[in-house]
Amino acid sequence: MEMLKLEESGHCRIQMRGRFTFSDNPEFREVIQMISSGQVSQMMLDISRLDFVDSAALGMLLLARDEAEKHRIRLTLSEPVGQVKKIFNVVRFDELFTIV
Repeated sequence: MEMLKLEESGHCRIQMRGRFTFSDNPEFREVIQMISSGQVSQMMLDISRLDFVDSAALGMLLLARDEAEKHRIRLTLSEPVGQVKKIFNVVRFDELFTIV
């Protein structure tokens, strides 16, 4: 997975591209660290260019959500597409995340 971070005055947008899998755990931990450090007040994970997510990736997204809630940071996900959208529908992520 490729990640591009764009920050502006407390708002952060992370663009994610490709396949999001267990092997991306170390890189995604940086996102969770950014949330827990209080560097941002809002974060958007732009997942519109993800082609695939595995169960570990879903777990990492849930960890990010829990951390954001703990620190009162607004975490949103951009519109998932294709296979990612199907998985999000099955696991009902629309009930757990704000998806725009």
